Amino acid sequence: MPVSLSSAAPRGVARVLLADAGLASRLTLKSILSAAGYCVSGVASGAEAIGKLDEDEYQLVLADLRSESDEAGPRLLAYAKQKEFRPATALLSSDLHETSPSNDFAGGSDHRAVHISYEDVSYLIGHVADLISRRAGRRVRQSLLKPA
Repeated sequence: MPVSLSSAAPRGVARVLLADAGLASRLTLKSILSAAGYCVSGVASGAEAIGKLDEDEYQLVLADLRSESDEAGPRLLAYAKQKEFRPATALLSSDLHETSPSNDFAGGSDHRAVHISYEDVSYLIGHVADLISRRAGRRVRQSLLKPA
């Protein structure tokens, strides 16, 4: 897996790919997550995000639910889940109704949803940490189950 030197994160720092067409929200989220200690790559489109996923490894991929089209976010996350490094994935939304557990993203998608509230940054940071932690736990369990 090639990793570009320009975007390499220091050892032990989780890498997050943030796909959001809205410049203001993308820069705000990138700043918040970077301040929390994550190495964040922000892109404006699904095509850019796919290019990043083909170049680098990420622990978490966040996609805006309504970025380019209704299908763009779930499609990007489905692509990310097929990568060998299997990142955690989540759809982002600033609309609380879009992230309710009963909402069906992309007709049965299994992607987690993260409601973005700039008033409660600690919730956002905690949710991101939880997603990355669950991914790490899955990878450890998988490595223990592999035959020697």
